[in-house]
Amino acid sequence: MDLLEYQAKELFRETGIPVLPSQKIRCPQDLKGLKIPYPIVLKSQVRAGGRGKAGGIRFATNTIDAIAAAQAIFNLPIQGELPDVLLAEAKYNASQEFYLAILLDRNARRPVLLGSPYGGVEVTFTQDKMQRVVVDEEFSPFYARRLALKMGLTGEAIEAVSTVIKRMYRLFVQQDLDLVEINPLGIRDNGEVMALDGKVTVNNEALNRHHHLTRLLQERNLEEPVYSGVFPAHDFVELDGKLGILCNGAGLTMATFDLVREAKGKPANFLNLGSEQTWYGSDEDPLERLRLGLEAVTDSSEVSVVLVNLIAGVTLCQDIATTLVEFSTQLDRPCKWIVRLVGGDVAAAEKTLKQANLTTVKSLDEAVSLAVKAV
Repeated sequence: MDLLEYQAKELFRETGIPVLPSQKIRCPQDLKGLKIPYPIVLKSQVRAGGRGKAGGIRFATNTIDAIAAAQAIFNLPIQGELPDVLLAEAKYNASQEFYLAILLDRNARRPVLLGSPYGGVEVTFTQDKMQRVVVDEEFSPFYARRLALKMGLTGEAIEAVSTVIKRMYRLFVQQDLDLVEINPLGIRDNGEVMALDGKVTVNNEALNRHHHLTRLLQERNLEEPVYSGVFPAHDFVELDGKLGILCNGAGLTMATFDLVREAKGKPANFLNLGSEQTWYGSDEDPLERLRLGLEAVTDSSEVSVVLVNLIAGVTLCQDIATTLVEFSTQLDRPCKWIVRLVGGDVAAAEKTLKQANLTTVKSLDEAVSLAVKAV
């Protein structure tokens, strides 16, 4: 079974393989306490491959952008798997990237060292690009150096990469692993190397000898923080502005948030209620969920404007409008409401909202513009 990247890098760090400063992110709010200097890279922690091409790896230069990126990644399934945790890591500028791996060749019944001078997420490996060294006797530094030379390395790079290979092999043997992979291994002009990504595959038959690996495989993240017992922390994110944003669906939420940021708006928070598939996949009342969402985005006294952007389906626009009116009249302070609804009975809903002095708009661009100006 494969370990997650952050778990593999914990093993790398213990073995002396260089890894970047990093921090586990269990919800977007954790980024407010980030101890790593920007710029950073945020990585989805799923066992599936192809994270970069799927959008599960994103860069950020400040806290606002990092929170938005984290919220998007938490809601992005990769091959059907959603992450419970992200890895925040310092950005590393390498002059070259390599591929290294040690695996158990079950046909040869021997460990095999693999290496290529072409590494990274965009590389498609072919037989002519991959160098191979079979460890057919007791391992020695000779095997590591031989692979480095076959990869075409010269100068200080030979020793630097050979040292990483030796430590990978020690980890591979000591933990009875099926695979240890680094892709890419970044190297700078001064010879410094860094494992920028890693993969470790555990041999299940050997777990009785390695209880710490069993704990890693069984590790469950801390119970996910929720707002009012309803919303996962990656769906409700609090910031420092005066504009509350409430939408349904991760894509709609992030599109609305991005447009507000582009318009120089400063959100106080944003909340993804979840799609109607989420609502009707359970016994939960979608209108009650909406009320709880409205409580969440208006909870801070700093919120003076609320932008509501909802796409209705099974739930009628008229029912949503009635809920909005009831909530707005019961709120204990004045608040400006900008509402955009999409659905079959939207005309009747807009009439209800206008009668209660809630501003309604048809386009998202207009809704964003009015909300930012209202703040």
